[in-house]
This record gives sequence, structure tokens and C-alpha cells, in this order.
Amino acid sequence: MRTGTIAAALLLAAAPAAAQTIAIEGGTVYTAVGAPIRGGTVLIRDGRIAAVGASVPVPAGALRVDARGKWVTPGLIESSTNLGLVEVEQVQETNDFRIREAQGGDQVAAAFNVSDGINPRSMVIPVTRIAGVTTVITRPSGGLIAGQGIAIDLLGNRVEDMTIRSPAGMWASISENARDAGNGARGGLTMRLREVLEDARAWNTSRQAFERGETRDFSVSRLDLAALQPVLAGRQPLVVEAHRASDIQAAIRIAREYGLRLIISGGTEAWMVAGDLAAARVPVIVKVLNNLPGSFESLGATYENAARLRQAGVQVAITSGETFKAYTLRQEAGNAVAYGLPWDEAFRAVTLYPAQIWGLADGYGSLEVGKVADVVVWDGDPLELLTRVEHVFIRGREVPLVSRETQLRDRYRHIDDSRAYRP
Repeated sequence: MRTGTIAAALLLAAAPAAAQTIAIEGGTVYTAVGAPIRGGTVLIRDGRIAAVGASVPVPAGALRVDARGKWVTPGLIESSTNLGLVEVEQVQETNDFRIREAQGGDQVAAAFNVSDGINPRSMVIPVTRIAGVTTVITRPSGGLIAGQGIAIDLLGNRVEDMTIRSPAGMWASISENARDAGNGARGGLTMRLREVLEDARAWNTSRQAFERGETRDFSVSRLDLAALQPVLAGRQPLVVEAHRASDIQAAIRIAREYGLRLIISGGTEAWMVAGDLAAARVPVIVKVLNNLPGSFESLGATYENAARLRQAGVQVAITSGETFKAYTLRQEAGNAVAYGLPWDEAFRAVTLYPAQIWGLADGYGSLEVGKVADVVVWDGDPLELLTRVEHVFIRGREVPLVSRETQLRDRYRHIDDSRAYRP
């Protein structure tokens, strides 16, 4: 059975979008854009949502899924992870989310795009998607400018099949993690970031002269300068890791100076400058369970960060901030509810809002006609820890609820003492 299950999973993952019509019937449908639909039906056709409502006719021959007594929601979206880019954290050969040169060199790797390093067969992916997470933003890490992350669905054997948007954003850091780039001072860090942006802007206005060798020297490579052009043009967001309130304000100043689309990632003390973030219309990606001052840049950590930001009018997406535990995303959202964020807002912070922040809302983040059929059926409130996932559909294909962990559980549930080794 194990071999058969694995083969079925691989076959499913290799297949294109589903052609079969599927009707998920009778559940309470939480669309993320309206009131819950009691006794609703979600109709899936050709990998897309064909209909949602209380009185949806089901075509003859459709595969019916009984969801009576269940909750039906969009798949969850994780906004900050290295999923697919790291298999064993302590084994460097399996880590593909950072350019080493950016650590010890000029700390700039803007041209680095993680897409070619993603392993669709990573053992970490199945354990994440069977927890209801269907889409992730997997990103680079390290240095002043770490590079470009991408948005992927967690189904497929080829990166091309999984990719939703590449790049989804450019990742940078104004935090203690990048302190070396500023020669040990925060002012040096922002000075260096401005220098790189100035170089990229100057290079863009003198490309032909640059090719003739008639320009001044630039502080980063031609590939990095070229990669920063969509950021300077506002077509690609600059995602800045910042935790201290004053660092977040510095990032807002820099974004204003250069006309950038800014997203704050981390934002441990973001609630302290919520007014500035709201006025600048800067969304924040937060990890709710950061409530301890792990360093001097996070002295203002609080469980209520997400709630206070939302109350101030800041758009918030919740992240687990994890790779191996990205499946805890709904636990983070549930804790946000426990600390003041309304349930609807917490639910949208892992569905609709990340889709909007990453520019994916035309196809993702809610259950609406025409959107990609990433749908999850739960046996209760998805933000409750003990709630179980019953069905996961990605691009209209049902994913077997199998991971390496479930296989190990099943293999050793009953030990055959008569044999020392079981193949």
C-alpha cells in the first residue's frame, strides 16, 4: 500500500490541471469575501472554481464530495518561508536559499532568483500542504539584499508547474541579521542600501555608456543593477526585513525617497509605528508568536502586534516564518484571534490579504468564480489547533493526505517482532 500510495502521489503531482468536475457539497463555505454560506456547494471544473453558492446545480457525472458538517475554505497562503529550498538545515549541501558571497562579500545578491534551486520533491512540501497550506512565498535569506523570491503552489514535479509568479518580490534587510553590511552601524546599513539604489538608478540612465566603459564604477554587479530596475519602477515590491520601530521608519523613508512598493517582513515592533505604516499604505508580514525580546531590536514584541496593526488600518498577513513548521500557519492565526484580532481578519490574513499583498488576488485567496481551485475541507474551525484537514484540492486536484511522517507513523504503528528488519 505504501508503494502504491507514493506512486499515486507522484502520478498526481505530475499531472496537469484537473479536467474532472468536482462538487464539494453541504458544508459551510467561508469564501473570505462574504458571509459564510451554510449548506453551500463549491463546484470545480478544469482546475478553477466554476460556481459557489447555496443552490448550485451539480452536473451529472461530477465527483461529489460530502462536506456536510464541515468547513470549506480557500487554501492557506504562507508568506515567508524557505520551503523547497532547504531539506536539512544543518547540512549545507541541502540549503539553496542564500548566496554565500552575499554573506561575506558586498552583501548584495539582487540578481539571485531562488526558482532554479527549488526542489519540488522536497519531503517538507507534503507535510505542509496536508495541513491546508496550498500556496507559499518561498524566498532567499541573508545579506543586505538577499535576492528574489517566488510564489508557488505546493503541487507538481516541475518548478514550471508550481510557479505562480517569479519573481514575487526583492528581499532586503534592515535588521541585525544584515548588520555587517553597514560595518556595524544601522546608519551604515541604510547608507549602503541607498548607495546600491543610487547605482541602479544611475546605471539605468546610462546603459549604453556603461557598455562602452564610459561610466563611473558601480558598487555592485551589472546583473544586480539590472535586477533592481523593476523595484525602482515600482513593478516589483521591495520586501524589507525590519523589526525595530525606528528601522521600520527608516525603511518607509527610503521607500518614499525612491518611490518603492514596500512590504515590511518581521515587523516585531511594527505596532509602535502603526500610524506611519497605515499612512504610507505599507503592508506587514508578521509572525504572531513573537512575544519575547530575543534581541535589542525586538524589545517591544507582543502577541497583540497583528491586532494593533489591523486596528490602525495596516494590512496584515500572518506567517509562520518557518520552513519545517510552515504547517503551523493556522496556529499562528488562531493565536492572533486569542490576542485581539477578529476571526474574520485572522482568516483573511492567511488567505485573501497575502494574495492581495503579493499581487495574486485575481486567482488566489478566496473562493470566487474563476479563481484557481485551491480548496480545503476541514472538520471544524481551521484556526483551532485540533481541527483536522479532510480534503485538500490544489488547482482542482485532490492531494493525498500523505507525507513522510504519516508513512512512518503507519509503518511502525504495529511492530512485527518476528522480524528484525522489514523492507
